[in-house]
Amino acid sequence: MISPIDSKPSDFFQFVEHHCRLDEKSGSALHPIIREQAYKKGDILLEEGKICNKIYFLNVGLVKTLLTTDSREFTMRFFSEGNVFSVLDSFIQQKPSIYDIVALEDSTVSYILYDDLQTLCKEYHQIETFYRKLLSMAVIEMMSRVSHSLEETGIVAYNRFLKDQGHLLQRISLADLASYLGITQVSLSRIRRVK
Repeated sequence: MISPIDSKPSDFFQFVEHHCRLDEKSGSALHPIIREQAYKKGDILLEEGKICNKIYFLNVGLVKTLLTTDSREFTMRFFSEGNVFSVLDSFIQQKPSIYDIVALEDSTVSYILYDDLQTLCKEYHQIETFYRKLLSMAVIEMMSRVSHSLEETGIVAYNRFLKDQGHLLQRISLADLASYLGITQVSLSRIRRVK
């Protein structure tokens, strides 16, 4: 998964430019490979067992990535407007994903296909630099998420969510929030009552 940035770009091209200034040739090559697709609330953007062949930019809406086991569903991340996301282990290795990506609201995404990105990375150093920076950001975000989940209590995790993503509170279900925080809905209700 890929993390949000400080100032939200309005489109995928602007997101790329925010991280790596493109010259005219690389910019002209990138524009036509950015595609767009709309999803309804509940639609699956990526299904477990399928290969993730897209890096997405969320134009409008809200999505989550989740892992489902026999007994539970684990919400890994929420992504709102202006964020780039993917299931990077599946994308990089071109192997089936263990995660789903699901639209929590009607959503519109822009995306770049794996093969198109690889072609541009070979031809344009600036696109390759952007991709390298994107992977670096994802690794840093993943390490942060893992360390926080290992160290934090439910109360601390909830407060961190409010600080980092509190603007999403009215847009997600309590079940999804509890799953994201790694606590039960009962525990989440107790924490919210104390606030």
